[in-house]
Amino acid sequence: MIARLPAVEPPLTAPSSADPARTGRDGALRLAFERRGDATVLAACRSMLPLQVLAPVALEGPAAVVSLLNPTGGVLGGDRLAVDVAIGAGAHACLTTPSATRIYRTTGAPAVQSVRLALARDAIAEWVPAHTIPSAEAAVRQTMDVEVGAGATLFAVDAWAAGRVARGEAWRFRRLDSALTVRDGGGLLLHDRFVLGGGTDWTALGLAEGRPYFATIVVVADAGLDALLAEVAAATPIAGTLLAAARLPRRAALVRCLAGSAPALTSALTALWALARRRLLGLPPLDLRTG
Repeated sequence: MIARLPAVEPPLTAPSSADPARTGRDGALRLAFERRGDATVLAACRSMLPLQVLAPVALEGPAAVVSLLNPTGGVLGGDRLAVDVAIGAGAHACLTTPSATRIYRTTGAPAVQSVRLALARDAIAEWVPAHTIPSAEAAVRQTMDVEVGAGATLFAVDAWAAGRVARGEAWRFRRLDSALTVRDGGGLLLHDRFVLGGGTDWTALGLAEGRPYFATIVVVADAGLDALLAEVAAATPIAGTLLAAARLPRRAALVRCLAGSAPALTSALTALWALARRRLLGLPPLDLRTG
């Protein structure tokens, strides 16, 4: 079910520049999820190209599953994209993408994407997009800000390829800048940022260690984190991957993943997501391909 946003909502706008000669497009997406009875519905949706959303799909389980997409085929230098998602009290939303996101080369301004998630009391958010692939000479700046209400649960993935690896373009991007910030009513839970410049040997020991796919996963929950981390530590590693996990001071855990291939990265993230669903939500794995 999709309803229009109330008339009192402010107009949908994307980040803009005062320079009329700026290249790139401004796109925006605003979603609101609500709990209605035993179900979660997409109660409001507005979009501005090049961002769109597919209608929710009916999968097993209580979550409303929505795919975000860019029908232009990729993100160009100068694009400015803003995604704003509100998940109401007790609602459960799973947000994904139908495929990897491509960032194309630029000789000018970087592509910019900002994501904001607001989780009300007892809400659940699963943010599980496919990884991002920067072309040679691509430049991108990404921010993700999450507000987590009391009793809310978050599972969020930020996954990347080092470039079009099969074409020999690993680590040839111009700049990757990604920041992930999570707060609750008590203050900051996590601020994590990396800035990578192309042309550097990021494959060395202590960096990517020869693995050109990498991801950060943040989990927020009021119970079950220690048991989840124990399971992660005891799990048999997926071939070609390395995992490291740590408990943060309050309500949260952070997991890093390095992988030697896209399938290995996908397998590791899928397994970790399945563990988190079972341990924290008491739910079976969600197979997005059945949608």
